[in-house]
Amino acid sequence: MMTLRRHLKQIAKVTLIGAAFAALATPASADTTLRGASMFDEQHAFTKTLMKFDELVTQYYNGDVTFDLRLNGELGVEKDYVTFLNQGVAIDYTILAPSNMARFAPSIPLMDMPFLFRDLDHWNAVLSSNVLAPLEKELSEKADIVIVGYAGGGTRNLISSEKIANMDELAGHKMRVMGAPIQAQIFNAIGAAPSAIAYNEVYNAIQTGVVDGLENEAASIQNLKFYEVAPYLTKTAHSITVRPIVFSGKSYRKLPKDLQAAIMKAGKEAGAFGRELESREDAIKLKQMADAGQIKVSEFANREKLLEMVKPVQDKYAASLNATDLLTAIRNK
Repeated sequence: MMTLRRHLKQIAKVTLIGAAFAALATPASADTTLRGASMFDEQHAFTKTLMKFDELVTQYYNGDVTFDLRLNGELGVEKDYVTFLNQGVAIDYTILAPSNMARFAPSIPLMDMPFLFRDLDHWNAVLSSNVLAPLEKELSEKADIVIVGYAGGGTRNLISSEKIANMDELAGHKMRVMGAPIQAQIFNAIGAAPSAIAYNEVYNAIQTGVVDGLENEAASIQNLKFYEVAPYLTKTAHSITVRPIVFSGKSYRKLPKDLQAAIMKAGKEAGAFGRELESREDAIKLKQMADAGQIKVSEFANREKLLEMVKPVQDKYAASLNATDLLTAIRNK
């Protein structure tokens, strides 16, 4: 009996020593690394917004979390990011154009539909509310991507290799548009000839005459130097960008509840930060390029006509998605 007791004490001692070493080898709170991606450099509003998001998550989370944010398209383009987020690989968070998520969630591009917002006040009122909740739900269910905030704020205009300032000059204009079908439908309705071309191929497509221009906001025109091949900017102001801050659902569900809460709070605040930043910088960057002689800016004659021409297309598109009530709610906000 004594031998057995002595043997049990030795086992207990070894077990306790092993547990002690395990405790020393494993930190009490394991560090979490969140991986982000931006197609742009550290001066772009998207990158600044993601850096603000990182800062706020760190502020609101009591545990250990680090961020690995890759810039300048190191991890590919937005189309790649959507796949990565859906699969829960390579990256955990980024900022995306809604059109790039359309292949998973067809209704999502409605939030970024051309001529949707009357002005910046209307745009900000919609993004500060819960009006877009039905689209967020669809994206989560169909793409497993979670919207944690809304950035954006760039006013999108036409840029082209030749001046486009009225309906006659717009007719048949070969232009690049984003991939969502509604983008092509809208520009078809106003007489242009839109083509969906990968973003990283646009510069060469203009240079070689495949298209004569595109539509974009000032920050991207400046950052990617589209003015070198398309120096004419026409102020159609057809879109105020909506750029969701998104998180992989697969990654999100693996995180502690308090980190999830910090991400949602930080996303909302980072989105507001990004909207103010980009909408303010947009006008500044436009003026910088004009003053430098990089772009020649003109107004579009009879812009009101464009608004009339696109409304039936918007209505039909919303009806096809069973989103007529949502479109009405956005217009009435």
